[in-house]
Amino acid sequence: MPHTLSNPAGLHNPVDYGYSHVASVPKADLVFVAGQYASDETGHVVADDFAAQVEQSFANIGRALAAQGLGFGDVVQLRTFIVDHDESKLGALLAVISRIWGDRPPTQTLLGVAALALPDMKFEVDAVAARH
Repeated sequence: MPHTLSNPAGLHNPVDYGYSHVASVPKADLVFVAGQYASDETGHVVADDFAAQVEQSFANIGRALAAQGLGFGDVVQLRTFIVDHDESKLGALLAVISRIWGDRPPTQTLLGVAALALPDMKFEVDAVAARH
């Protein structure tokens, strides 16, 4: 049974901000993808630019999902972490989310943080997906 996304009446429409309010996954087989950052196969950060880090981080999420026989359409929740978050960084994130999910983005929590695990990391994202 696939998951459903909804944006209940009385809450603002979050789609233009790159997320949905609720994901429901009845009788789900969930897959959790650990935080992915702009790393290559050796773990080194491959870009200094924030937008490039967002792109690479989501590419890595895609690889992890594919290894489980899943795709971006199976994602029900994202948690994004932005170092020194400010509103200007939302555009880069929203561009990737809009390209991948269009008008059906998964639920998402965005956290502004002072630092991540490695000094060169500016962005990290983890995901929960449902196997249907």
